[in-house]
Formats: sequence, C-alpha cells, structure tokens
Amino acid sequence: MARSSFFTGLAGALVLVALAWFVASPAQGMGGGGGKPAMVPPPTNDAAVASVPGQQMVVFAGGCFWGIQAVFQHVKGVISATSGYSGGEAKTAEYERVSTGMTGHAESVQVVFDPSQVTYGQLLHVFFSVAHDPTQKNRQGPDEGTQYRSAVFYSTEEQQKITESYIAQLEAAHVFKHKIVTQVVPLKAFFPAEAYHQNYATLHPDSAYIRYNDAPKVEHLKDEFPALYASK
Repeated sequence: MARSSFFTGLAGALVLVALAWFVASPAQGMGGGGGKPAMVPPPTNDAAVASVPGQQMVVFAGGCFWGIQAVFQHVKGVISATSGYSGGEAKTAEYERVSTGMTGHAESVQVVFDPSQVTYGQLLHVFFSVAHDPTQKNRQGPDEGTQYRSAVFYSTEEQQKITESYIAQLEAAHVFKHKIVTQVVPLKAFFPAEAYHQNYATLHPDSAYIRYNDAPKVEHLKDEFPALYASK
C-alpha cells in the first residue's frame, strides 16, 4: 500500500499514535526492538580529506527515500541528494512497480559529495547512526518489503573497503543488539524517482508520515553531528 494513502484518515492517525511509541526517531527504538546504542562510533578506517574540491558519489538505501534524502540534504559537503531506485532494471524503475517488492529495486538516495568537505566515512557514520536502522531486514519502521532493505551501493573500490571495514568494526564491538543486515553491493545503475518524490520532506513538513518518521532523523543529525549539520 502506498504511504500517501496509508497515512490518511482516522485509521492512519491511530496507527501513527501507536508507531510513536517505537519508531518516533532513529535514536529511540532502533535495533529491531532492542534499542539503539547511546553512541555509534565513527569508522576507524576512512578516506583522507581531499586536498582540492571535487565530486564523488554513493547510493544509500535504508527504508523510505524521503527520510534518507532529508538527512543527507542537511549534511555539509553534500552537493546533492536525489531520491530514486537501485538494484533492478530500468524498465521497472517506477514507484508503483517498485512498491510491489518484486522488481529488485530498493528505494535509494544518490548522494553526490565534495570529499574535501566531508569524507566518505563521515557519510557512513551518519547513515548507520541517524539515517536508518541497519539491523532491520527488508523493512524500516512502518514500511515493509525488499524495496525498503538496507544497502550501500558503492561506486569505488575504496568505498567498498571502507564500508565493509566499518560494518565489521560495529559488529565486533557489538554496537547494535542485533546483527547488521546492510547489503554492500556495487552500483550498477541509479534511476531518479518521480518528481513528486523529490524533496518530499521539505515540501510536506506537516505530513503525518514525515513528522513521525523522518523529521526526527534530521533533528538527531543536528544534535549528534553539529559540525556536519547544515540548515540548507
């Protein structure tokens, strides 16, 4: 069922009240019911800060792309964050088909960043701590299906190594109560989502879905990463 129709009317309001108890924010209720740890450490292995401005790209998937996009739009050094689809074929890269969970696509966000302003490891730190719960398999909060899986679609070998190293670091330290299920796969293609999905959280701040599921993520970014937070 589409999010826009699910969260309308009295039934949707009652569901949101219930959801507020356990998915009100990624800093409360993460870890598949076990709770998010007080602090997720940064990667011990990271790329060096580039000496000159440039552009790199990675695609993150972690539930509804509205919230992931909103978080990374507020990270300093991020040039653009675009909602879209990764993991499937071009012919099935449309919302209604992706929503069936049968296309292989994940709702994803393409993040283009300046490595002289923010490192890849810092982006990973944000992704694994405030953007989503990496221990929820094929779901995120109220959304369920393979299209909501946790994944990092890397665009370089360095990104692959840093991501795999970071997951191993978090697992070895038992940072989360449950196992991290994030897929680490090469990016084959990214397909931008329909125009009405772009900047959704910014354009619809009064949406019940955004208020309860996505706006808190941005607030926790601001609280936990003040040096990286941008009010743009």
